[in-house]
Amino acid sequence: MDPERRRLLAGGVYSAAALILPDETWWDAMSRPPAEEPSTGKRVGLGDVETVRELTLAFSRMDQRRGGGHGRRAVDEYLRHEAHNFLRGRFADGETRRAMFAASAELAYLSGWMAFDNSEHAIALQRFNTAVKLAARSGDAPLIGHILRAMAHQALDLGFRREALQIAQASVHGERYAAATPRERALLGVVHARTLAANCHNQEAARALLRAEDDLSNAHDGIREPDRTFFFGEASLAHETACTLRDLGDHQRAIKEFRRSVRTRGTAFRRTHAVTLGYMGATQIAQGGVEEACATWTSVLDAMEDGIYSGRARQRVVEMRQLLSPYRKRGIPAVGVLDARAAAYLAQVD
Repeated sequence: MDPERRRLLAGGVYSAAALILPDETWWDAMSRPPAEEPSTGKRVGLGDVETVRELTLAFSRMDQRRGGGHGRRAVDEYLRHEAHNFLRGRFADGETRRAMFAASAELAYLSGWMAFDNSEHAIALQRFNTAVKLAARSGDAPLIGHILRAMAHQALDLGFRREALQIAQASVHGERYAAATPRERALLGVVHARTLAANCHNQEAARALLRAEDDLSNAHDGIREPDRTFFFGEASLAHETACTLRDLGDHQRAIKEFRRSVRTRGTAFRRTHAVTLGYMGATQIAQGGVEEACATWTSVLDAMEDGIYSGRARQRVVEMRQLLSPYRKRGIPAVGVLDARAAAYLAQVD
């Protein structure tokens, strides 16, 4: 068992109970407006909602460039003080109240995602739970699906395959998928495909992949997508598709999709770029391509040494050294050079 998974289980952070979702009665009750609005507190308007949205998008872009280890505490401070005061304020109308709860849910989700990316899994789960509650208050079904998708992704990365599938299925249930825009549908669907593959539902996973591709192909400039989907395009779909194919045992097609992801990803998404390269190298070495994997992993270190703060990306370097271990005594020059460089990098950041 992975040491991180064992630690989380022992600490009760990732018990089965922590990942059980409420029934429909809870969702319905949460979405109902309050019996009475507060008579005191700061007056909150749509301009305040826009402020929260702008801050969330700015930090989301930073997360994509630098990783979740950079700036999360600033997000938490704003969430704890400014956003909290907005939520306790007097709203101009019901639309503004719902919009502020949705905006605050996205900010809490971002904090959770950044914590997840930086391998702070207990904090991530807490923030995701907060985000789900706020999103339920807003009644925004696609936003709820978006957050549940992130929770499924985290559970899957930690090896909780059955729980990940249950959460992913909830993320595409009903209006969470049906009311979503095409780009967001593709995002929800491809993570669902990954969880299906991880649970050996191969045919269902293949169908989910095809549906995600169709959904993304239906996205175009004439459709207003939520800001939270700005990162998801061809490169991200290829990354998740590659992970699904890898888990289905199709390493050759997985490598092809990883290459497509690397080729089509923009420079603004450097963190995910490093993660993709890490996965691709691991898949290449599983196919016996040692020197090819070393070339790919060299690009990972190039990116990491240029200021990426991400536990997920760092884990790719740890995995790199583990996978290179059987080849250290075979006299392959590229292995020795890369292993020494990886060891030096980990010594600096740990």
